[in-house]
Amino acid sequence: MGGMSDYTGAVTPGGPAQTRELPALTITKVSVGPFDNNAYLLRCTATGEALLIDAANDADRLLEVIGDAPVKTVVTTHQHGDHWQALVDVVEATGARTVAHPADAGALPVPVTDPVEDGGTVTVGEVTLEAIHLVGHTPGSVALLYRDPDGHPHLFTGDCLFPGGPGKTTSPTDFTSLMDGLEAKVFNRLPDDTWFYPGHGNDSTLGAERASIPEWRARGW
Repeated sequence: MGGMSDYTGAVTPGGPAQTRELPALTITKVSVGPFDNNAYLLRCTATGEALLIDAANDADRLLEVIGDAPVKTVVTTHQHGDHWQALVDVVEATGARTVAHPADAGALPVPVTDPVEDGGTVTVGEVTLEAIHLVGHTPGSVALLYRDPDGHPHLFTGDCLFPGGPGKTTSPTDFTSLMDGLEAKVFNRLPDDTWFYPGHGNDSTLGAERASIPEWRARGW
């Protein structure tokens, strides 16, 4: 588990970024903006190409973290405004293509050049990420899965899954949809040592959360 000794996933707005080095992929996590939004810079070790997940806020800070990394892609996990406040500036500065699910693409402030559906892939250099469409927090939320061939899976969940429960929903129907998707596409497919990276706050593992699923179902949030 490369970089685990010094990576905790605990970041705060205005504070330093944290970087986790895997054999084929480097993950840098930074928190930006008034809602403590996480943004993740992924860099392919072999090629140096980079991808940003959620240009959430504070474009200057994000561009500082990006540095000279050639960001070719910006993925927006979902349509809520706190996840794309810096999208226009970052895309203008990098020339990156933009990725989102079609169901949320229309709410974004830039055209989506590369729409992604459930099971589709997004690449960063030689690394492939799988898109997992989860309906409930928004119609077009996507999580991104990296299956590290040298270790455990890594899952970027946007606002669909946090330590302690699923993301916010506004109706019982949406809650059930999100929970069904999380169980079928995430918990039932991936092992306990899957490390997940949410859109706000600290990281966790599926194993740390799995036993609480019945409690989440019972409380309805």
